[in-house]
Amino acid sequence: MDPQQLPLRDLHLPEAIGWWPPAPGWWVLIALLAVGIGYLVRHYMRTYARGAARRRALRKLNELTAEFEQHRNAVAFSSSLSELLRRTMLAYAPRHEIAGLTGNAWLAWLDRDLDQPRFQSEAGRKLLELPYRRPGDDVTAMELVDVVAAVRQRLATPVREQR
Repeated sequence: MDPQQLPLRDLHLPEAIGWWPPAPGWWVLIALLAVGIGYLVRHYMRTYARGAARRRALRKLNELTAEFEQHRNAVAFSSSLSELLRRTMLAYAPRHEIAGLTGNAWLAWLDRDLDQPRFQSEAGRKLLELPYRRPGDDVTAMELVDVVAAVRQRLATPVREQR
């Protein structure tokens, strides 16, 4: 028999499997991935919002420091530092916990989450004394360096919830 005369046809391969629609397992994986990304975005937004007062306070501290370097009014500067510290801590901690604190109790609360106590030492005492000095008193910038460092550390350290 002549091979040219055989009734053979070419092979017809099936159509390639399309990528759409995906199998049900892929839909489940996509849904889990979307939920996970949504959770991460929500967590990031909450963390970012929680640190907003701290970031604002640190910017304000830099502004106050620059203003002090220009005008050299230590009494107004220390008063502004004290006010900034009180306002920022009120943004983080429950109002009933810190609103009425003064003197040593306030300094002890400020030292609460720090690695080493900064406010119950000499720097913290200056924070209590400097705003009440006479405006004409000579206060050197070196006296304020420790105070500013302590305030900066307190503002940068998150306040943990007490249970």
